[in-house]
Amino acid sequence: MPQLSPPTKPAAKTTNDKKRHSGTYVYERLREQILRLILKPNTQLDEISLAERFGVSRSPVRDALARLVADGLASTLPNRSTVVSSFHIEEFPQYIAALDLLQRATTRLAAMQRTDEELAEMMAVNDCYIAAAKRRDFHEMFEENKRFHILVAQAGKNDYLAAHYTKLLDEGQRLLYVQFDYLVQNFDEQVLEKDHDGLLVAISQQDADLAERMAHEHTLLFQRRFLDYMGQNSLYGMAVEMPNL
Repeated sequence: MPQLSPPTKPAAKTTNDKKRHSGTYVYERLREQILRLILKPNTQLDEISLAERFGVSRSPVRDALARLVADGLASTLPNRSTVVSSFHIEEFPQYIAALDLLQRATTRLAAMQRTDEELAEMMAVNDCYIAAAKRRDFHEMFEENKRFHILVAQAGKNDYLAAHYTKLLDEGQRLLYVQFDYLVQNFDEQVLEKDHDGLLVAISQQDADLAERMAHEHTLLFQRRFLDYMGQNSLYGMAVEMPNL
């Protein structure tokens, strides 16, 4: 009587397979598409359609959407559907004014309160930012820039200011992201790698007044670059009246 071969076991899922079926993978892909404005404001994020698109169940999609809502990149409507959050460029003047005030306050406190360990961590993250600039990797520049500024805010030892500042960075993610895309296409890496030099010098020297001035200059730099981006990009096609910072 012929011997039956043992049943073949299904191939074990690889790490990449597991990752592609996780809520984190779905979240990261959707987040990038929202930041790059591939998914436009007010686009509906339907659980069933997204589950089919990513080849996953609805549970990881639901987890991903919850994280996007927490990030401020998506909103839940009264009918419980989820859409990409609105993006109002005309609010940029108010945003930049608020950013300037909070950035000056958090950076001033960081110069006064930082520890040597916190300064070393800021410098290490800035090195990662510089490395990303040399690779022309605007996505990593965006991520490392955010990490750097959150570290500065946390070094100030004021949880209220740090929380509000982080929330402001989250709300402006799409503004910052498209700016970094513009930067790598229009600026030499030698210019970009100096972005945080003034802040680090002031914080290193624990010079609070200088730190506040450098934070203000950093906000003005972001404002100029973003307005340059708007001038070269037909996405908005509108004038924005800026505050005197």
